[in-house]
Amino acid sequence: MSLELSIAWRYLRSRRGSKLLSLISVIAIGGVLVGVAALVVIMGVMNGLQGDLRDKILVGSPDIRVMSYDDGMRMTDWRPVLEKVMKFPGITKGAPFLQTQGIATRIHGLPGGGSHSGAERSFKNENLKGVSKGVAIVGILPEGTPGADVTSIRDKKTSGNFKFLAPDGSNHGVVLGNILAASLNAFPGDTLQLQGQADELDPVTGELKITSILVVVSGIFETGLYEYDATYMYMDLALAQQFSGFRDDITGLELAVKDRMQSRAISDSIDATLKEAVRTMDWQEQNRPLFQALKLEKLGMGVILFLIVIIAAFNIVSTLTMVVADKTREIGILRAMGLPAKSIRKVFVYQGMVIGAIGTLGGLVLGLAVVTVMLKLQWPKLDAQIYFIDHVPVIVRPFSVILVALASMAIATVATLYPAAQAAKMYPVDAIRHE
Repeated sequence: MSLELSIAWRYLRSRRGSKLLSLISVIAIGGVLVGVAALVVIMGVMNGLQGDLRDKILVGSPDIRVMSYDDGMRMTDWRPVLEKVMKFPGITKGAPFLQTQGIATRIHGLPGGGSHSGAERSFKNENLKGVSKGVAIVGILPEGTPGADVTSIRDKKTSGNFKFLAPDGSNHGVVLGNILAASLNAFPGDTLQLQGQADELDPVTGELKITSILVVVSGIFETGLYEYDATYMYMDLALAQQFSGFRDDITGLELAVKDRMQSRAISDSIDATLKEAVRTMDWQEQNRPLFQALKLEKLGMGVILFLIVIIAAFNIVSTLTMVVADKTREIGILRAMGLPAKSIRKVFVYQGMVIGAIGTLGGLVLGLAVVTVMLKLQWPKLDAQIYFIDHVPVIVRPFSVILVALASMAIATVATLYPAAQAAKMYPVDAIRHE
């Protein structure tokens, strides 16, 4: 151990007549520790929220969407467009989709019911007959169609499948989110009536046609994202085209890419190359408000908590200033014995760095311990209907932890410069005569 570091360590420890300085050192270390621990936990929580929401949103939302500029959200002659976009580097899968809205009502007593499992029957409430709910209808290609599984929504089924087959062999099967199914009191085998407005005019009234079809629940899915589970209904693309009056048209194309982080570049490339009147949106643009809000919140929380470390730095400044005042005569003696000014400066720089290192290390240990407990216990619990998730997710990224540690040490080191410079400027005679 160097002489300067040895002296710095002695000044940090409690000695007779100067226990107050030791207490202040502990307080300074505690300030750094709390700040670093808070930063580690909050950065982990914000990273977890971003990652969890992104993964859940992308269960039903593709990496890239290609849609028409038409206000009616209707893409005609889409097959040549699909052929062209599939030739772009990085595109792995592509399929058409259709989005519309409707009102679903469970029809009691029609053929097709009665095929529930025991678990499903236990949740049924026969007092809820004819319950109606607004639903977001998505028409996609049936499970098993080559290239159809652009998103992972088909992997989230809890019962049934995405083949959209009704008991009579028709394509009138639909797959519901588990919360929507519970609110409609409908499970696989139950019959629903769907009503909505078709995108075509009635020749008699001149108004949009009101369409109505009967469908049978053929599956249930659960994503963990309340918006999907409580409102979404998937059906065969051909049936959705019939229901919405789109005929052979679609809402747009869903594309999957090899590297999700390259979605923006691929989307821009498609926009710049295609001559058709279409627009592309990658997964970040599709959910821009949500991700921008999370990014801003992460930045704000980081800045606020970083101020804790800044406050801890002021504690280090005050601690070293008091040490300099208390050790003035000792500093004068050391200078008179030949210790150069730069070594005096190093003594107090090392002292501040030791405070920063102990506080930073303790903060990292405490923060990672809290994060580990949160991960194992999935704590704290949340109301999924309000927060989209049932617990606070945490993702610890090594880069974030290293960044916090380096920033903490840098601030602690900068905080030592002023008191260290003041100590180095003392003249030996004046310091020895100091009372």
